[in-house]
Amino acid sequence: MANICTLTEAIGEFLHDGDTVAMEGFTHLIPHAAAHEMIRQKRRDLTLVRMTPDLIYDQLIGMGCAKRLVFSWGGNPGVGSLHRFRDAVEKGWPHPLEIEEHSHAALANAYVAGASGLPFAVLRGYAGSDLPKHNPRIKFINCPFTGEQLAAVPSLRPDVAVIHAQKADRKGNVLIWGIVGVQKEAVLASKRAIVTVEEVVDSLDADPNACVLPHWVISAVAVVPKGAHPSYAHGYYDRDNRFYTAWDAISRERDSFTAWMERHVLATMDWEAYRKLLSETGGTA
Repeated sequence: MANICTLTEAIGEFLHDGDTVAMEGFTHLIPHAAAHEMIRQKRRDLTLVRMTPDLIYDQLIGMGCAKRLVFSWGGNPGVGSLHRFRDAVEKGWPHPLEIEEHSHAALANAYVAGASGLPFAVLRGYAGSDLPKHNPRIKFINCPFTGEQLAAVPSLRPDVAVIHAQKADRKGNVLIWGIVGVQKEAVLASKRAIVTVEEVVDSLDADPNACVLPHWVISAVAVVPKGAHPSYAHGYYDRDNRFYTAWDAISRERDSFTAWMERHVLATMDWEAYRKLLSETGGTA
């Protein structure tokens, strides 16, 4: 049975300095609350993995939590660049950031390989791409049956997967619906898994073929309503487009970024206090 606890307890027990951490969620169910708790607990030297690094990784990188990033796209969706990510790569602030860039297909297959207990993933990919010139972990092999040249990448086996979902039951079984990215594969590939949810219920009442993560692959479940904000949770709340737009100005300069993070994250006790402050300040002050 998964441990149902507070988010503070979950991060404190299951996520440590130096860990490789996969925080997944595509378009919706992005685990922002968990990222804030990692920042509050001053986690350091993390290798962050995510197919689409966006605001949560901009914040983690800017607050000095990350030493390395494994990814397949990075940006503020619909707005532009991640300024803290760029500052770390281009100017080493707050300290240098190592990067390992892949295609979406390669990273998704690397999760599947990790979940399957395989050492690497094989795919048709990278034809005509310059990425293999810059990423030595992309290799090419010949199929032993057809002779076709295929790409190969190492499997992903994170120390911790962190995701947000709509519901869990009291045993810690987790239900996800809507757009499902690679959350399932990330959890199954990882040694430990932390899940924040909108609510805990007596019964999941899952539809046939729904994505249900069984409690025995989950380390901790924490109830964090609106824990995916400013992304959305299908069936619960919409995407906060205004916040994504506002983040561009907040994060553009080091001083404005640091001041915002200190006021909204470091000076708040938890996600509930952070959300209350956002409401009082109109979300961006």
